[in-house]
Amino acid sequence: MELTENMKAQVLTAALPYIQKYSGKIVVVKYGGNAMINPELKKAVMSDIILLSLVGIKAVLIHGGGPEISQMLDRLGIETKFVDGLRYTDDQTAEVVQMVLAGKTNKDLVSLIGVLGGKALGLCGIDGCMIKAKKLSGKTDLGFVGDIVSIDTSPILNALDSGYIPVIATVGVDENGQVYNINADTAAAAIAAALRAENMIMLTDIRGLMRDIKDENSLIPTVKLSDVEALINEGIISGGMIPKVRSCESAVRNGVKKAVMIDGRIPHSILIEMFSDEGIGTMFTE
Repeated sequence: MELTENMKAQVLTAALPYIQKYSGKIVVVKYGGNAMINPELKKAVMSDIILLSLVGIKAVLIHGGGPEISQMLDRLGIETKFVDGLRYTDDQTAEVVQMVLAGKTNKDLVSLIGVLGGKALGLCGIDGCMIKAKKLSGKTDLGFVGDIVSIDTSPILNALDSGYIPVIATVGVDENGQVYNINADTAAAAIAAALRAENMIMLTDIRGLMRDIKDENSLIPTVKLSDVEALINEGIISGGMIPKVRSCESAVRNGVKKAVMIDGRIPHSILIEMFSDEGIGTMFTE
């Protein structure tokens, strides 16, 4: 349906209170899933980020790049191995992760934002020692998979203050200069908390958290942190959803006003979430 001029004006007027609410505030968007692979969805996400920036919202984009890393490893003849859902990262894989995430993927996104009329600055956790990391400890050795020690927000804030959209690749570095592969969901939560962000939006390939994964009408719109453990015990939060929920939980526990998991397959889902009462997806709050 084509919008009339009056309908367009109504849409813009309805968005005004939300623009005022978020103006000058930091919103962190964790970008991944199908929205990162589909060219039209990618363009829609970048357009949303640009619009947020243009109306005075300080948007920070954090991305992974698992599929592109796997493709490059295949091209180089390096075996891809996953342990408990995390990529085993040996010396060669660590080099490819740094090359793909901080190089190709990051700069492709910066370039697309520029083409669409925005101003972006590509960063990674190595820049300014933004993401200090150490080797992730656990029952299984994952190689150079990192655990975040600290976040220095200075490079991000400098970019925002200069009018740029920071686009951040999630690799970290230790005090000896060793590079670590950092889970993008984990990094987004830590960065959002360090920035005291108003909102963290996580793009996924499902509607949000559902009581029945086979029934998209069973969406749970709001989850209080006190309910997370019960939902895990009931099996409603399970498998690959657990680390995503834990990241949202961590963000809110550490100072982010709210964290939202939304369906990145829906064009302009970021704007729908931010500029409407209903929003979409699942919101995590205290």
